[in-house]
Amino acid sequence: MTEPGVLVVDKPRGPTSHDVVARVRRALRTREVGHAGTLDPMATGVLVVAIGEGTKLVPWLTADDKGYEATLRLGAATDTLDAEGEQTEAAPLPPALAEELAALAAGAPLAAEGLVARALEGERARTEQVPPAFSAIKIGGERAHVLARRGEAPALAPRPVEVRRLALVRASADPPELVVTLESAKGYFVRSFARDLATTLGTFAHLVALRRVRSGDFRAAEAAALDLAPEELRGRLIPLAQAAARALPVTELTEDGVRAARHGQRVRPEDATPPRTEPSAWLDARGVLVAIGAFDAEGAGRVIRGFVAP
Repeated sequence: MTEPGVLVVDKPRGPTSHDVVARVRRALRTREVGHAGTLDPMATGVLVVAIGEGTKLVPWLTADDKGYEATLRLGAATDTLDAEGEQTEAAPLPPALAEELAALAAGAPLAAEGLVARALEGERARTEQVPPAFSAIKIGGERAHVLARRGEAPALAPRPVEVRRLALVRASADPPELVVTLESAKGYFVRSFARDLATTLGTFAHLVALRRVRSGDFRAAEAAALDLAPEELRGRLIPLAQAAARALPVTELTEDGVRAARHGQRVRPEDATPPRTEPSAWLDARGVLVAIGAFDAEGAGRVIRGFVAP
């Protein structure tokens, strides 16, 4: 039997996030597998996969910031905003942009008043973003990508977003490309970033490569290849309590606190160190995960999600 926990997978290009879940299910011979934070088929990198009781952690595993390296091809747009889609528009780059790309590719520094620097600064300041038509967002009970594939262009409303960090890594003139590193809060679409940056630059763009290097505290350096043998994948599992402590602050419960939490009862502030008002991982004195819980303004601790005692 596979122990519960979290597996950081290095998703290859091609399979969907659901495909990865299916392969992990087969490898570990368990049905209880979920993932935290979808990656498009073209994208690679960190996909956090939850096993067994670890699936209860998914809402908190998906809540953290994400980090990416993205390659944008300028001069052409696709319907999906990435290389998997059909080209919809194309045009030569504006001469000034082509000249700046050539200079950057030759090693010139990024000029603060240049076209690229100003466009990047505009994206750093962005507070709203229209998601791609080909996305999993639901409209009237149907996924946007289902509507888009039927030729029904879904009208998606802008959503609040936040860019934590955005930097140019390198540029290429032939083909015309920009490679950037980007860190964002939950809900940000890098494909939409490619579209919006290109609009500011007076051209079109789509993603030709996207790698997620970080999802919360889980990083590419610890990610396991999907083709590892089952015993190797089991050896890479992050235990449940460790995974919870990497996604949430930690509160330690006394024996009385553990007993109350296990029975879904109110936990007294004196039975928790510290009694946090925000959700935290409630551990017993041995470091076993008891629950995700929080204390209200009156000092009552309540269980948000309980975990089976080992």
